[in-house]
Amino acid sequence: MSPSLSLSMHITITSAIFVATYLFLAIGKIPGLRIDRAGVAYVGAAAVLATRVLDLDQATRAVDVPTIVLLMGMMIVVGYIRVSGFFVVLSDWIAVSRFSARVLLGVTILTSGVLSAFLVNDVVCVAMTPLILELCRNRRLPPIPYLIGLATASNIGSTATITGNPQNIIIGALSGIPYGSFAARLAPIAVIGLAIDFLVLSLVYSRSLAAAHDVDRTPAAVSPRRVVHRGLLIKCVCVTAAMIGLFFAGQPIAITALAAASILLLDRVRVEKIYGMIDWRLLVMFVGLFIVVHAFEVHVIRGFDLQTWTVITNSPVVLLSGLSVVLSNTVSNVPAVLLFKPLIEVIPDRQTAWLALAMSSTLAGNLTMLGSVANLIVVESARRERIHLGFGEFLKIGVPITILTTLVGILWLTATHY
Repeated sequence: MSPSLSLSMHITITSAIFVATYLFLAIGKIPGLRIDRAGVAYVGAAAVLATRVLDLDQATRAVDVPTIVLLMGMMIVVGYIRVSGFFVVLSDWIAVSRFSARVLLGVTILTSGVLSAFLVNDVVCVAMTPLILELCRNRRLPPIPYLIGLATASNIGSTATITGNPQNIIIGALSGIPYGSFAARLAPIAVIGLAIDFLVLSLVYSRSLAAAHDVDRTPAAVSPRRVVHRGLLIKCVCVTAAMIGLFFAGQPIAITALAAASILLLDRVRVEKIYGMIDWRLLVMFVGLFIVVHAFEVHVIRGFDLQTWTVITNSPVVLLSGLSVVLSNTVSNVPAVLLFKPLIEVIPDRQTAWLALAMSSTLAGNLTMLGSVANLIVVESARRERIHLGFGEFLKIGVPITILTTLVGILWLTATHY
C-alpha cells in the first residue's frame, strides 16, 4: 500500500476502479469508444498501477502465470490440430455417412461435446461451424438445430475437464484440483447434459428434422479443395493423446501443455499461422483481471469478514451455482470466476465449491446467445453465410437446457459431496 494514500482513499479508489471495470465488462465496451473487454481489463489494471493501489511487484505476483501458460499452450496445440486438417477429416467422415437427420444431430452434439472436453471449446466452434454449415447445405438439412447443438454441446462438454474452457483453466490453476479428480466429479454431469441437449433439440425441432429425413439421406460429396497434412495430423494426434494422458497421470498441467506446444512448434508449418490463431485478447483480459480483482481483494474484500457469511459457507453448491449463473450472464464467466475467488477461500470444502463454480459458470453459457464466446462464434459464422440465428430462437433452447443441466449438476455435486 502506498504510504501517501490513506486506507479509506485506497478503498475508495480500488472500489471505483473495480466497479467501472466490471460495469464496462458487462456492457462489452466503453460507450463512445472502440474498446473491447480485453481493453477494459487492461485499462483497469493500468489504473490500479497508476493510482498506486498496487505497485508493480504486487501486480506481477497477482497474475497467475500457470493459468496463462496453460491457456497459451492449449491454444498452440489446438492451432496445429486445425492446420493439420483434423477437423476436415472428421467432417468428411460425417459427410459420407448415411446418418438420418436426427442421428446426425446426435453425432454433431457428441462430437462437439467430446472435443470440447479436452480442447478449448471456443476453438472447436471456430473449426466446426463452417464444416457443419457446408454439411447442412449439401444434405439440404435445416442448419439452425445443428448450429445450436454445436454451440450448446461445446459448452456442456467443456464442463468435464480443466482444459475444456478458459474459466475451467483458471479454476484448475487456482484450486490445485488434479486433472483426474476434476474430470471424475464433473464428466458425469457433462455426459448427462449432452443427452439432455439432444433430447431438448430433438423435441423442439422434431418437425423440421422429420421433414429433412424425408427429403434426403444421400451422403454428401467430400470437398476436394480442402488440404490435409497427414504427417502433421499423425504428429498432432500422438502429441495430444500423450498430453492428455499425462494430464490424467497427475503431471503438472501447465508444463505438460507447454511441452506439447513446443514439440508441435518444431515443424515446417509457418508459425505465423499458429500465432494468428492465438486469442491474444483473451490473454490480455486475463492478466488485467488478475490485477484488478487482486487489488479489490486486498483493499476491500478482506474487510468484509467473509467467514461470517454462513448462508453461503453452509450451502456452497446451491448458492454458488445460482450466483454464478446470474453473474456469468452479466459480466461473462471468466470475470465472474475471478470475482468468486475470495469467497471460496473461506468455504470449508473448497474443492466442491470450485467444482460447483466450474460447473455452473460453464453451463450458464447456454442461457442466452450472449452467454459464451462459443455461442457468438457460431452465430457470427452463420451470419457470414447469410443464416440468421436470432436471440429468441437461441433462448427457447438455451433456457430449458441451462435450467435442466444446472439442476443435474447441483444434484450430482451435492450427492457426491464428501
